Amino acid sequence: MGSATESAPRQPATAPRRQFGDGAVQHRSRWWNFGSRFARNPLAVVSLFIVLGMVFTGTFAPWLAPYDPTEVNYTEVEQMPNLRHPLGTDDHGRDQLSRVIWGARTAIIVAPSATVVGLVLGLFFGSLAGYFGGWIDNVVMRVTDVLFAFPGLLFAILVASTIQPRVEAWLMTFESLGSFVKAGYAEFLVVILALSLVGWAGLARLIRGQILQLKEEQFVEAARAIGARSSRIILRHLLPNALAPIIVSISMGLGGAILAETTLSFLGIGINPPTPSWGAMIYQNFNFWRHPAAPVLLWIPGLIVASLVFAFNFIGDGLHEALNPHLD
Repeated sequence: MGSATESAPRQPATAPRRQFGDGAVQHRSRWWNFGSRFARNPLAVVSLFIVLGMVFTGTFAPWLAPYDPTEVNYTEVEQMPNLRHPLGTDDHGRDQLSRVIWGARTAIIVAPSATVVGLVLGLFFGSLAGYFGGWIDNVVMRVTDVLFAFPGLLFAILVASTIQPRVEAWLMTFESLGSFVKAGYAEFLVVILALSLVGWAGLARLIRGQILQLKEEQFVEAARAIGARSSRIILRHLLPNALAPIIVSISMGLGGAILAETTLSFLGIGINPPTPSWGAMIYQNFNFWRHPAAPVLLWIPGLIVASLVFAFNFIGDGLHEALNPHLD
């Protein structure tokens, strides 16, 4: 006679019951995994703090700057760094530390705005070209070929130098916008537009390539089979699966936008004085490079721009390592 254990009917195995909050735990674990992979790159972590410092400085510039960045004081012209002016003064007696701090605000306005506008254009045209193909793909790719035929910075200089006077003259025809133009905001608008028109083409090609690869996958065929619209397939299925390279491209594009804005301002067709801009500061201080204070006045804004460009590139490398599932 068998034992009670052997004679008892075997209960069917059941899957463990999903507890409330399991989704939140999985969500936290994904973020933890992403953070741990990103933290493996020490240069990316240091670069992230550099960028966060720039954002903090630009956001709280009115409270961090010791002086008005546009205040002229001809009794303290071209001074070496001292207790009153830690970074010295320029040829108009303006405090350079205050202008550097407010230059961060200019950077966090222009670079993200130009990147976002370029991202929207790149997502729109790249998705259309990759998903529908045919004549839409041909038109979009030929336009990007034309843009790539010109060096990006030269094309931005062409756009900014030709449309800025016309935009300002057109805005001045509206009485309510006169103060807007006089305050220098029209320059921000023109620079953002110029950098956006240059930056969207490369992003559109990247997105097109991702869409071409993903639209042949089975989950896209399944979405078509149940009657999903093309817009829903692109927005809900294709673009979310193409986010990793897009995020990396955006990170590196931000550094390029800061460098391009600095170059345009250095050439006098970007953000012009008295509005603080690192490029304009380099140009103004370059004119009296023989002065003892020139090394500080020249190198400080230049080193800041260089460090931010490197920081965004290192962050892009860290994001690539964290988001790429094929890397350990």
